[in-house]
Amino acid sequence: MDQRAKIEEPIAKELSCFNKEFAHSLQSETFRLQQAIDQILSYTGKHIRPLLVLLIAKALGKVTDDTINSAVLLELLHTASLIHDDVIDDTKQRRGVPSLNAIFDNRVSVLVGDYILATTLIRSIQTGDLRIVNIVSNLGRDLSEGEIKQLETVEESILNEDCYFQVIRKKTATLLSACTQIGAISSGASDEMIEKCRLFGEALGYSFQIRDDIFDYFEVGNLGKPTGNDIREGKVTLPLLYALSHETSSRQKEYFLDIIRNKDFTHEHVTELISFAKEKGGIKYAEKRMKEYRDRAVTILKDFPVSEARDSLISLADYIVNRSR
Repeated sequence: MDQRAKIEEPIAKELSCFNKEFAHSLQSETFRLQQAIDQILSYTGKHIRPLLVLLIAKALGKVTDDTINSAVLLELLHTASLIHDDVIDDTKQRRGVPSLNAIFDNRVSVLVGDYILATTLIRSIQTGDLRIVNIVSNLGRDLSEGEIKQLETVEESILNEDCYFQVIRKKTATLLSACTQIGAISSGASDEMIEKCRLFGEALGYSFQIRDDIFDYFEVGNLGKPTGNDIREGKVTLPLLYALSHETSSRQKEYFLDIIRNKDFTHEHVTELISFAKEKGGIKYAEKRMKEYRDRAVTILKDFPVSEARDSLISLADYIVNRSR
């Protein structure tokens, strides 16, 4: 049994229910919309978010109908955000297959994203829990704010580690913390435990995004995301930020800063920036920060009742930092 299958083992039946309900939630009588939905279902990814919702609920008591519904709505919200991100970034591939905007166009993609977002809100209301509705509503705002903040940092070449963490908190950490919070709420957990779950998910989110950002500096399998793609889009992530802040040669530093400020991301310049980040210890530093957040998340889990689901959550934290894609 591989690591992923072992992680899913305590909630195998519930995950099967999620998969069926997720596919059922994306149905339309409009031909073009259904075409787009079929494409989305063909490349759905790791399903980290529903795994978190289901495992948290299982670890704290039981998986309820609201837990399944919440897992579905959070994955729908994530899916909508990816569709909109691909339009904003003009991305033509996702996980090695053509993105929605590459197959159709931006108009259709934005409308499909809006349709899925509306479905998310309907499902949050169906839980009948205002706490869940509030978390989901704020999450939608945070994701949008994070995307705008990232655009701002790219356009103005803001090279600041604090700003980097502000962006990934809004874009990733808040999403995973919403999953863990809502998973706890759906299981009937106490307010104290719900807050611990929020902190666990937030730490895991930071760890997850740093891992994703490190991938951009290496050729790793079929990611559907070529090495240096973030840099080409002007996104200066943690490894390169560290390298720039620790460069002692003002001439060398200014050379790389000019490339970034002028958006002069030729193949040669991107290769130079990647090599520079590696040589200056940027990868090692990013890995260190990633593991710190993983350790923080695992420490929080020590307050959870001992169970197979808790063990799977610990394994999931390890899986996130050790994954190869």
